[in-house]
Amino acid sequence: MSINLCIDWGNTNVKAAIFENDVITKSFVITQEKALEQISSILETNQTTGVIISSVTTESEQLEKMLKTKVKHFIKLDGYTCVPINNAYSSPETLGPDRLAMVTAAHVLNPTQTNLVICLGTCITYNLVQNTRTFRGGAISPGMQMRLQAMHQFTNKLPEVSLEGDLSLIGYDTETGMRSGALYGVEAEISGMIAAYKKNYPDFNVILTGGDAPFFVDKFKSQIFADPDILLKGLNIILNYNA
Repeated sequence: MSINLCIDWGNTNVKAAIFENDVITKSFVITQEKALEQISSILETNQTTGVIISSVTTESEQLEKMLKTKVKHFIKLDGYTCVPINNAYSSPETLGPDRLAMVTAAHVLNPTQTNLVICLGTCITYNLVQNTRTFRGGAISPGMQMRLQAMHQFTNKLPEVSLEGDLSLIGYDTETGMRSGALYGVEAEISGMIAAYKKNYPDFNVILTGGDAPFFVDKFKSQIFADPDILLKGLNIILNYNA
């Protein structure tokens, strides 16, 4: 029985999952400060046969060094890692490994369809993998919290606003106006991007994922599939592919 540990080191938190025979049996959300300690504990209590990490920051380097000494089969995912799809991204050295993992899972799980994976995190990424097994790329834009922070940091008087709180299409004060602009602005962006992709790819899946995805799952007329674990599933697929 194969037991894999898959780690997604994001800009905010670290997510990890144990896969036993390609099924998630345990999942974890860890702060970056406690990642080394807690993942060491996970390794001690699970007889993992392989570990893969996707990291979008340099903060994971200490953990990576530890993993190389603890497990026989370790992969740090990057734009040059062998994957079961064609990576047509023209600058693989700058490709976020999380994007590569997501499109890998999207294609393997839906191989006959073109898939657009929209990930709503610190940034919003749009990632297209064709049914020809080819990842073409997509787009990157600011996420909701980044939009709120930018309004605060780049103006003199706009306050610091959290995503949590009253939400109204017509904001009744500055705080709700900023929150409305961030959330409904992202909703309009996603709708517009889906419509633009449909002009070139009339029949495709839309998969929504990422920490802010729950804000939007029920807001679109077009058929959208929500999969909060698609990145981790992609890491597991890539780890098995290289093993």
